Amino acid sequence: MADSTVTSRKMTASLPKHFDRVFAQLQEDGLLLLSDPELPSVSGIIAGEKIRGSWWSHELGQTIFTVSEMIEDHKDVLIVKLISRKVTFVHRDLWNEIYSIGIAREPWQFKKLSPKGRRFLKVVDGVGLTYTYDVRTSFTPIPADVARELETRLLVHTEQVHTETGKHARVIETWPSWAVRADFRARAIDPVIARQSVEQRLADMNKKYNGRGKLPWQ
Repeated sequence: MADSTVTSRKMTASLPKHFDRVFAQLQEDGLLLLSDPELPSVSGIIAGEKIRGSWWSHELGQTIFTVSEMIEDHKDVLIVKLISRKVTFVHRDLWNEIYSIGIAREPWQFKKLSPKGRRFLKVVDGVGLTYTYDVRTSFTPIPADVARELETRLLVHTEQVHTETGKHARVIETWPSWAVRADFRARAIDPVIARQSVEQRLADMNKKYNGRGKLPWQ
């Protein structure tokens, strides 16, 4: 019991240092993965090594989880399935680009989108914001693959939340709805310019860290 208490105290004491290092990396590149074997990631920064496979099995797995939640809750951080369709933290500096790409409704966003995905997108467009358990939709619960289809195409914004009953649920909403919740004054720009800007950021990262990240439209 005493050993576990000491370990817990050490982990808690180290959290601010880990957070500062992770957030500094996010500020530097504008984009940061939760986990990746080549590109900078929360798990890699905290572990101090490249992690292949699940980071949960790493001895610092709990620390990685805690710091990732701290980053997620930061007012200047947006989470999307962006680089290689993985969880990606986006700094506020790139929010206008992501917002503009999301609302553009370009052909790549609808390519091979399932009928269920198209149907549910209309539901989200109609209500603005819904949850995976929301009875206002005909999807109860909303199939994970349908939500994944939409979020990986940036057609919607999704976020894990705790409900008042303590359950985990996923918020699925339009980008304008997210902007209001995030108190973000969105300034839509040309989606072509927005994509080029994000592409350049990732290209610089791939070159700098010898990575192979790709974006949803590439």
